[in-house]
Amino acid sequence: MINVLIADDHPIVQQGMQMLLDVQPDMTVVGVAENGQQAVEMSLALRPDVILMDLNMPEKNGIEATREIRALETAPQIIVLTSHHQDAMVFPAIKAGALSYLLKSATPEDVLDAIRAAAKDEARLNPRIAQRLMHDIAGQRPSPDALTPRELDVLKQIAAGKDNKAIAEELFLSEKTVKTHVSNILGKLQLSDRTQAAIYALKQGLVPLE
Repeated sequence: MINVLIADDHPIVQQGMQMLLDVQPDMTVVGVAENGQQAVEMSLALRPDVILMDLNMPEKNGIEATREIRALETAPQIIVLTSHHQDAMVFPAIKAGALSYLLKSATPEDVLDAIRAAAKDEARLNPRIAQRLMHDIAGQRPSPDALTPRELDVLKQIAAGKDNKAIAEELFLSEKTVKTHVSNILGKLQLSDRTQAAIYALKQGLVPLE
C-alpha cells in the first residue's frame, strides 16, 4: 500500500482527494494536514510514502514545509498539487525538494499516476512547467562532457524514468554502483535530484522528447 498524506487547507480539496484515494486498492490516506506546520508534524508522526502538498497554506506555506520534510532522514516524496503555475512558485518548490508538480486542473488519472510514480521515485510534471524547467536547468549547468560514458548511460536511464534497481538490471551493474554514478552525476552537473537530472538530459537532447 502507498500511504498518502494530504496537505491542503481547503475542505473541498481534502474531501475530494480522500474520496479519490480511498477507493484505490493500492493506496490509503493516513492523514490530512490543514497547514504546512501540520504537514511537517504529521510527516514525522505518520511516516507517509507520499505527500500531496498545496503551496498556499496558513502557518507555514508548502514550499517551507517541503524543505523541512525533505531534510528528514526518512523523507517521503512530495507532489505539489496547486493552482499556481508561476515561475516564482514552481522553481522554489522543485528546489525545496518536490518530486512532482501538478496543477489542480489535473485529471484524477494524472494525480493517481503521479502518486504511483512517486512511490517508485519517478517524477511527473505538468507539461508547460516541464518546458520551463528544462530551459532554466539546462541553460545554467555544465556540459554533458563532464560525465564519463557510463555516467551518461545512467543519466539516460534516469531520464527514461527508471529507478536504481531497473537501471542496474539494464546496464548489468550493482545497485550500489548505480547509486554512486547517480551521486556523481548530480555533483558534476550541479543538480539537486533525479527530477532535475531527467530534465537536464531531455533539454540536452540525450534522450528523445516524446
